[in-house]
Parts: sequence; C-alpha cells; structure tokens
Amino acid sequence: MYNLAERTSTIKASFDDACFACGTSNPLGLKIAIDAVTDGVVSGSFTPKADHQGLISQLHGGLSATALDEIMVWAGLLTAETLSVTATMQLRYRRPVPNDGAALALTAQVTRHRGKRLEMAATLSREGTPLVEATGLYLATTPLSDIL
Repeated sequence: MYNLAERTSTIKASFDDACFACGTSNPLGLKIAIDAVTDGVVSGSFTPKADHQGLISQLHGGLSATALDEIMVWAGLLTAETLSVTATMQLRYRRPVPNDGAALALTAQVTRHRGKRLEMAATLSREGTPLVEATGLYLATTPLSDIL
C-alpha cells in the first residue's frame, strides 16, 4: 500500500501543481484535497471562496461540475491507476450548494472499467446531504506508472 498524501503530492508535482481544481499553487483555484481512498471510493473536500459565488450565497454551478469532474479523474488515477480525460459528464443538481465558508465533501468511484473506458459516479455533499451528483465516461490516456 502507498501513503496517500505522498502519492497525491507526487502526482500534482508532475503537473506543476497549478491545476485550477486541485493545485495548491493556483491562487484562484478550488484547492481540492484528496482525503481518503476506501473500498474503491475516493473522498475529497474543498472550501469554496467568496470569489466562487454564483447566485447570492451559492456556489456557481459550473464550479460544482468542475469539482465533480476533478474527483472522478482522481478516482481513475487512484483506483484504476490511469490518467483519464472526460468524454461525457451528466449532472443532477439536487439542491443549491451553499457558499458560506463551510467545507464541501466529494466522493467518486469507477463503476465500470473496460479497456480505455472508465464509467464513473460522483457526489458533492455537505454534512452528509447530497447536493449535486454526476456520472461520466472517461477515456484512459496515461498509465499512472508513466506519471510517477
């Protein structure tokens, strides 16, 4: 088994840690943290900034989509051991996402892996309440072993 913090740090460093969604060196970014991998489910979190607002006191819907896309890519990296790109993504906005300085939780998993095709599912939630759900088809591009 590997140390999750070291592995995610190494992966981010290989892309210069400037990613808008997960990079810590991007001052405008979401700074999504990867918190755990348990039974094939990747968990992450982030705390939106005031600049990420859409409607009054709500996270912009496009940033919800960005966060869900990112956690699904991490699910591919950490459970299927491949970098992937989004082919299609479907979203279901269940409730408004508050943007009031509280942390939001993300979970994702690979639901099916056939060749270079990864089907994924993800949820953005707060305090256990699902706010936005996503499914997507991702195309494997680079084995993790080529990145590390």
